[in-house]
Amino acid sequence: MQGISKQKKRQRMIQIKDSDLAQAAEQGMDEFLQVFIDAYLGAIDGKLSAENMSKLNGSQHSLLAWHFFSTEMREGGFVQLIQNGYGAYIFDNPFAKAMKQFGAVELGKLIYKAKDIYDPNKKELERETTEEEFNAMYVDFEVFDEMEEMYFEMEEQQTALIAAYVDEHIEDFAEIVK
Repeated sequence: MQGISKQKKRQRMIQIKDSDLAQAAEQGMDEFLQVFIDAYLGAIDGKLSAENMSKLNGSQHSLLAWHFFSTEMREGGFVQLIQNGYGAYIFDNPFAKAMKQFGAVELGKLIYKAKDIYDPNKKELERETTEEEFNAMYVDFEVFDEMEEMYFEMEEQQTALIAAYVDEHIEDFAEIVK
């Protein structure tokens, strides 16, 4: 039992200044969540790898996955998300379940729906492509279009739910220091 406690403590060593968090919270939910994301990215030197995955706990990974998901969705949708290497991080981990636990139930449902397309097409969606082949994927996988529209309609509300969950369970996401 003591080993688990030490492991949790080690994973939770990501610290955020209370003053930084308060200032960001005044600016809005996106800025509030970004303080956590920035701390996580700092802890993993800006890029996930097999070597640094253990630096984050499950809640932290879920919030970081949400960051990658929302950023990639705004920039290029599901095809870009997958082509940029986040397919497995989003679809092969309990990200959808975590979003439901965070209160973002509609987002969780959307992720499960997209996973139903991702899983049987994983090899095609993740293969190395030229720019022309990448652009053609948007036509080949236009089934994602409707889901992307659904995401944009729910994004603000779901983000608010996630921010509220983080605020209510802050000890799962960082150690807040003076």
